Amino acid sequence: MEKYFVESPHTPQECLRALDEILAKGPGILANYEWGCMAGDHTGYAIVEAPSESDARETIPAFLRGKARVVKMNRFTPEQIREFHKKTA
Repeated sequence: MEKYFVESPHTPQECLRALDEILAKGPGILANYEWGCMAGDHTGYAIVEAPSESDARETIPAFLRGKARVVKMNRFTPEQIREFHKKTA
């Protein structure tokens, strides 16, 4: 499984529909999301574990997928960072 950052913006008018559709995918999917809506930032933010980007994108309501952003995430080890420095020296 890979980790993906999901950013799913929506308008205030789309907000309740977005929440309903995420909830319909199951409470586990809803639990992945944090929301900026109450602060006026109508965006759902999530870190999703999925086998592929397309599977991560499936957590987003279909009507919002075109404007959503899905980014595969990775971590770096201290050794990798040291190697990066060696290559730029």
